[in-house]
Amino acid sequence: MRFLIDTNLPKALGSWIAQRGHIAEHVLDLGMAQATDAALWETSAVIVSKDEDFADLVRRSEYGPSVLWLRTGNGTTNDLLKLLGPLWLLIEARLASGDRLVEVR
Repeated sequence: MRFLIDTNLPKALGSWIAQRGHIAEHVLDLGMAQATDAALWETSAVIVSKDEDFADLVRRSEYGPSVLWLRTGNGTTNDLLKLLGPLWLLIEARLASGDRLVEVR
């Protein structure tokens, strides 16, 4: 899978996802830090974000990418990765099965 990490998340998350066999790019590395949500929405990647706007787009639209919505609040990168570790196989499975919105709390 290809993942696009939103600007509100650490670049290290992209590296962590890539270590699990996926393509993961951070918007900062793609020169898309100022891109609109609509521009990110047009990519063919799973959008990883804390932004509820993407969850709303999934709910309102029949097309578009899947969204991994991280509702974890503020914390360290290590805290985020520790949270995702035990959930990652389930997240992958849900995305692979066609779920367009996967929410992590």
